Amino acid sequence: MPEIKLTQEEMNYMSLFQDVTKVTVRDCIIDTENNRIIFLVDPQFMGIAIGKSGLNVRKLRKIIGKDVEIVAYSENLEDMVKNLMAPARVRSVKIVDSDSKKSVYITVDPQDKGLAIGKSGKNVTRAKLILKRYMDIDSVVIV
Repeated sequence: MPEIKLTQEEMNYMSLFQDVTKVTVRDCIIDTENNRIIFLVDPQFMGIAIGKSGLNVRKLRKIIGKDVEIVAYSENLEDMVKNLMAPARVRSVKIVDSDSKKSVYITVDPQDKGLAIGKSGKNVTRAKLILKRYMDIDSVVIV
């Protein structure tokens, strides 16, 4: 796993997240383009992190004033992609290496394609940010 340098702002958000949810956060990514903060937590703590009926997410959103997304972390690329694309059903994950660039091709259930891409491609952007950071993936393609 690559060494990740966190900014003071990211550390502040992680601290706030932990205070509100009582869950240890693995990472925090600030997505300025989509005005959101993405938190990565261990899969077994997803329910606690989100809170009953999304209470913690709503609380954090109110405090931060930005969208808050929580993603289950996995060191396994395929599991990570499935977590990133949920609730879209992922059928396959394929890595293609070309000219020192690594791309991941994600095949989803045809009726879930819009869900996987997200409004204005924001789910693809989230996948790109996280997969670049952890798996050195340069591009994400939904098929």
